[in-house]
Amino acid sequence: MKIAIIGQGGHSKVVRDVIKAMGDAEIVGCLDDKFSAEFFHEQIMYGPVDSAIRISEDFPEVKFFVAVGNNRVRKQIVERLGFPEEFYATLIHPTAQVSADSMIGPGSVVMPCVVVNSDALLGAHVIINTCSVVEHDSKIEDFVHISPNATLTGNVTVREGAQVGASATVIPGREIGEWAMVGAGATVIHNIPANSTAVGVPAIVKIREVTGGV
Repeated sequence: MKIAIIGQGGHSKVVRDVIKAMGDAEIVGCLDDKFSAEFFHEQIMYGPVDSAIRISEDFPEVKFFVAVGNNRVRKQIVERLGFPEEFYATLIHPTAQVSADSMIGPGSVVMPCVVVNSDALLGAHVIINTCSVVEHDSKIEDFVHISPNATLTGNVTVREGAQVGASATVIPGREIGEWAMVGAGATVIHNIPANSTAVGVPAIVKIREVTGGV
C-alpha cells in the first residue's frame, strides 16, 4: 500500500513509525501547507495539502492519511479535500490487539500496544493512541482522539470530535459528548456533555463552551 501523509507535526512522526512497522505499506508523499511548491526528496514527494487532489487523479493507487493530532483541524482538512472514504488508509500497528469482531473506519490509526475488544465500533479519522484500551461494545465516532493509556471500560460512547486525555478512565455505559475534552488522569463516572471540559477524580465539568463543532 502506498500512502501520502497529510500533516508534518509531531503526530505525523508517530504515524510514520506505524506505517514502517506495518511492513506492507510505503510512504510516497508528505503534504503540508508549510510547503509552497511540490518537490521530491529521497523518492518522496513533498508539497502543500492541495497536492493531494492531483495525486488522487494521477496516482489512484495512493491512499491518504491525515496525520494531524488536533481533532478540529483534522476534520477541516478532510472536509477541504472532499475525498470519498475509500481514498483513506486505515493504520494498525502490529503490536495492537484488535478483535476480529470490532470495526475500524477509514483514516483511523491504532497505535502500538492498543487493545480494541469485541464489538467495538470506531469511526473515521479516529486516533487510538499508544497503550490505550477500548473495551467491548464501545462506540467511538469520527474525529475522536483516545490519548495514551486511556481506558474505555466497556459500552462507552464517545461522540464526534471528543478527546479522552492520557491515562483517563471512563466507567462502563457512560457517554462523552461531541467535542468534549476529558482531562488527563480523570475518572469519568457520569456522562460528559458536549463542548465541555471535565477534569478530576471523579471528573467534574469545569468549562462549557457556548458553541461547538468546527
